Amino acid sequence: MDTLKTPAPLPAEPPPGCPFSPPQEYTHLRVEQPVSRVSMPDGSLAWLLTRYADIRSALSDPRFSSDVNAPGFPRSGMVTAGEGSSLIRTDPPEHGRRRRMLTRPFTVKSVSALRPRIQQITDQLCDEMEERKRKDGPDGSVDLVRSLALPLPSLVISLLLGVPYDDRDLFQSITATVLSRVNTEDERTTARKELRAYLGHLVAGKEGDPGDDILSELVHERMGEGQLTREEVTGTATLLLIAGHETTANMIGLGALTLLRNPRAADELRADPSLMPGAVEELLRFHSITRSGPRRAAIADVEVGGQLIKAGEGIVCAVASANRDPEQFPDADTFDIGRRNAQHHIAFGYGVHQCLGQSLARAELEISLNTLLARFPELRLAVDFEEVPFRSDMLVYGCHALPVTW
Repeated sequence: MDTLKTPAPLPAEPPPGCPFSPPQEYTHLRVEQPVSRVSMPDGSLAWLLTRYADIRSALSDPRFSSDVNAPGFPRSGMVTAGEGSSLIRTDPPEHGRRRRMLTRPFTVKSVSALRPRIQQITDQLCDEMEERKRKDGPDGSVDLVRSLALPLPSLVISLLLGVPYDDRDLFQSITATVLSRVNTEDERTTARKELRAYLGHLVAGKEGDPGDDILSELVHERMGEGQLTREEVTGTATLLLIAGHETTANMIGLGALTLLRNPRAADELRADPSLMPGAVEELLRFHSITRSGPRRAAIADVEVGGQLIKAGEGIVCAVASANRDPEQFPDADTFDIGRRNAQHHIAFGYGVHQCLGQSLARAELEISLNTLLARFPELRLAVDFEEVPFRSDMLVYGCHALPVTW
């Protein structure tokens, strides 16, 4: 396969007027050049994978490394806080050893036991929405992002990790800086250091005053026995805190907005809430909140989609493109809660690095969206759809705000 003479920049923007759609370039690339050379923000080159089959193949191939220090790793401007010492940047067998230390709180069984607490938090947040709306009168609106989408996963991950929720403004603000596409690298670096310092202080506190939480367990059962270093515990805490609230918060906002834009689907879900798990899978397929996706570096020569990728070259897996690949999902650009194979999406990645917290994310999405539909049957946008501020300036896509009324 011939490479592009002048590599194009990594696609990032949705088509004009189509904020739910992935970058328009993906449609052309999947057909004409599914493994294509692209330039990263710093001018370095990487291979962009856009087809579902190729991406699944690459993400399950041990010849591709997740280590940011591997030669050719496409890291410019996108390595978030703590990645260098966190779970997602280790390869087998070290990855498996460390992942097993974190599995228990995120199993389907553990998350099922947590569901009543997630429901309680959701109900409380909806109560506060109703009270706020009552005070503002019939013309008032509520920001669904600030009122539900962001606080729900923030509260849950704070509870699990043992992070004081009172510090939410601090870690949410730092996370926003780290994930911003418009901030300078110096600003992101400063924010990363601030978050690591905050979590490092918290980890130190757990040594003398442990609780019933993930960080306390890592400190006393893993760090105390020499299985993890303090740096590794802090890196893991950073990853879980960012991933635990930022990603799910944006999916709740996008999911709610999608259902508001599809009233027939919303009515079906109100009439039969048992359809929500399937609807959530379709939402995860339809909205890939990471516009590019996982990155890897080849540690040996690998052929993907007919293209030779040499050792020392990097790849970027366009998950948003894979989840809209019509070869895997017929009529892929249509949102359909009855889609039979939606669960085969790769919104949570694929292979050994598939998202550890996916069961928790599914539970939070199912509970929050079912509760919204039941509690607010007349829920509607308080602004025109064109006025909703989408997060095109962030590495994790979603809505900055979602004004609603009823």
